[in-house]
Amino acid sequence: MKTKLLAFAFCIVTAMSMAQGSSSGPNENVWSLKQCIEYAMANNLSIRRSTYSVESSELDKKQSVYSMVPTLNAGLGYGLNWGRSLNPVTYDFTTQQLNSLNPFVSSSVTLFNGLRIQNTIKQFDRAYEAAKKDLEKTENDVRLNIALLYINVIFNKEQLNNARFLMSSGETQLDRVKKQVEAGALPRSEELNLTAQVATNEVNVINQENALNLSLLQLKQALQLPAATPLDVELMQIEVEDIQLGLSREDIFNVARTAMPEIEGARLRVESSTYAMKAAKGNMLPRVSLNASINSNYSSASDRARQIPTGSSEIIEMPIGYVQSNPSEVVVTQYEQPIFTQVNGYGYRDQLEDNLYRSVSLNLTIPIFNGMQSRYGYQRASLNREVARITAIETENTLRQNVETAYNNAVAAAKTYNSALRQVEAREEAFRMMEQRVALGAANSFEYQISQNDLFRAKTDFTRAKYDFIFRKKVLDFYQGKPIEY
Repeated sequence: MKTKLLAFAFCIVTAMSMAQGSSSGPNENVWSLKQCIEYAMANNLSIRRSTYSVESSELDKKQSVYSMVPTLNAGLGYGLNWGRSLNPVTYDFTTQQLNSLNPFVSSSVTLFNGLRIQNTIKQFDRAYEAAKKDLEKTENDVRLNIALLYINVIFNKEQLNNARFLMSSGETQLDRVKKQVEAGALPRSEELNLTAQVATNEVNVINQENALNLSLLQLKQALQLPAATPLDVELMQIEVEDIQLGLSREDIFNVARTAMPEIEGARLRVESSTYAMKAAKGNMLPRVSLNASINSNYSSASDRARQIPTGSSEIIEMPIGYVQSNPSEVVVTQYEQPIFTQVNGYGYRDQLEDNLYRSVSLNLTIPIFNGMQSRYGYQRASLNREVARITAIETENTLRQNVETAYNNAVAAAKTYNSALRQVEAREEAFRMMEQRVALGAANSFEYQISQNDLFRAKTDFTRAKYDFIFRKKVLDFYQGKPIEY
């Protein structure tokens, strides 16, 4: 019942939204259906939650696309050392305090990983589209609920009008009987019976007023408005359409399969789970990646005065011994010694430029055993795909059941409406004749009460049958994708 009423309500919403002009929100106490829908769409928390889910899915999709772009990272390390340590520039041991600086830039790109990235992109793309279908369904549910509550208010208004009509008719008849009793034409019991009937009519009016107020409160709560907010609804001119249903239930179902967002959303989730399974399979295949980096370093141990080669040299003679036969004759050797010059310091810029280190590597990773994570991940992805398939089948079966139920209800509602229409016509004519008979004294108050109660019940049944038939017919129109207008 809930599903059918929600489906009907969406039809009403669509029709009224197209028929009425746009508005940013209600500014008066009397709200149209379109104003209620627009206000609910702007403030409903379920819609906002679904909107955030769509945005989150979009971020997942974008992130999966950017995973194909090479990574680029930069960093800077600073160190302070005491005691015996290694100079990172000269690789000499020193016991002084050292300050070191190590900047780096690195990049990496995956060349092949079993098509995991490509399948992941497709997975999140389908998930994103499914999230949009979920948002569409949530919006439909809100529209349907608001429309259902809105039309319930109209129904109670019409019931209240029926109750007031009978109360007014009973008061008129009571005034007439009072005059006849005063004139002695009728006994006092006739006046008392009619007085009791008028009191009963007043109770019916009060009950219908309470029902109307409750339906207005439910509408306010659905709009998330305080109960004290002044609110009334704009009456719609709803006429009963041709009772011919047109297409068969199977034809309507075939149309509904392409029109309902939940069907498309379930199909997209099956595709998403299929690509997720393929991506999980990629984790079991070899991976090829290309890495590159640039590094340098600075050390305060080298940032001091020192000697550096000038590029020239000098000949140095050095004694190495003497002649044995003549000890006074010294034997010397000559060697070439570079000439150094004194420099003040080896600063940041010079060290960082001189100590640049570049590297490029091509890496191949072959998964052999990793705690069965890849294997079980693939199996879980396969199970998730089967669950998604079952969900899609259930969604389609639910739609079929809803269409079949709506069709049967529409057929029954058409028959009920025709019967209720004939009944209310007969009761109205019978009540009109009863009023004439009472006025002429040909009928008593008891007969009048029975006729009036029969008319009230007939009108109540007719009102209920009228709206029920409209609801059922609009549900079928909704499933057929027809524009709904009043």
